[in-house]
Amino acid sequence: MANQRDYYEVLGVSKTASEDEIKKAYRSLARKYHPDVSTEPNAEEKFKEVQRAYDCLSDPSKRENYDRYGSEDPMQGGFGGGSGFSGFGGAGFGGFEDIFGSFFGGGRSRSNPNAPQKGNDVRTKVELTFEEAAFGVKKVMNLNRYEECTSCGGTGAHSKQDISTCSRCHGTGRVIMEQATILGRIQTETTCPDCGGKGKKITKLCEHCNGAGRVKKAAKINVTIPAGIDNEQTLRLGGQGEAGINGGPNGDLYINVIVKPHEVFEREGNDIYLELPITFSQAALGTTIEVKTLHGKVALKIPSGTQSNTRFKLAGKGIQNATTGRSGHQYVIAKVITPTNLTSEQKELFNKLSKTDETANNSFFDRIKKFFKN
Repeated sequence: MANQRDYYEVLGVSKTASEDEIKKAYRSLARKYHPDVSTEPNAEEKFKEVQRAYDCLSDPSKRENYDRYGSEDPMQGGFGGGSGFSGFGGAGFGGFEDIFGSFFGGGRSRSNPNAPQKGNDVRTKVELTFEEAAFGVKKVMNLNRYEECTSCGGTGAHSKQDISTCSRCHGTGRVIMEQATILGRIQTETTCPDCGGKGKKITKLCEHCNGAGRVKKAAKINVTIPAGIDNEQTLRLGGQGEAGINGGPNGDLYINVIVKPHEVFEREGNDIYLELPITFSQAALGTTIEVKTLHGKVALKIPSGTQSNTRFKLAGKGIQNATTGRSGHQYVIAKVITPTNLTSEQKELFNKLSKTDETANNSFFDRIKKFFKN
């Protein structure tokens, strides 16, 4: 410590510098030499030197001792021994936290209450029909969210003249508290109890938001639902959530999509499935049937001898992916229906059919017959 530099020289201020000038100089140098961000040579040592200088000169009693005894006497001035601590352990350690709070968005042990804060996200849901989800749709969402108060511009005050600097912390939001311990009198920095760390006080609150700076309002948001969205997917609309605090950005709006089931269509990815009931006669003789798709009706040829659960593919008749532009397919699954409540004429026809060999040239029946013969 014999070669300790003059603290005023370290901070680059005169011996008559005010508290605000000392603090301003400290903030500038601390930001310049902080080891986490500085590229300066010997940044860590310089940062500690700046910290020691500020630790001494920011405290009135320490500064008085320093001015009286000078830097050559480490036992005086409260920085080498006696009632204080040196380096990062001394009174005024809050300056280290202030660097992060003011310059990097929050300290290691506390956040800056005056720092901009992002508003809360808002979550809601929208119900769509099968067709709306397939082709996309525009919806108007009704929300209740906190928005910036238009009367005070988010300040919470009746007017700019009603905002004053806190007299206790002088706008810093922090105060030095001193207490006696077995190690001597120790000073610690804490949040100002008068202003809650904001560094300012409002003498007259805004009558619309009662000082909150935000008010809850009903809002209508126009939302474009993209084509091809599926059930339980979530849309994010950036900046459509609640208003931020201290000039922070708005939160986001998250919309959970609920797609109502279709009466006949089933969806798997971008493909659509449709079960098509056909009669025995249609399955046996073959036919052409008009089939419903999302894109209109399509003529589907059912070949003779169609079995139940036969699947037919209608290429490109599924759902188009909004991102890739590719369309899925529609699959039609034939379901052969066994007739019930037959008329006498139908019974007679089936009786005649039953007397013929209905299993002729049927490979499946041939295998079964062969199995039972052995």
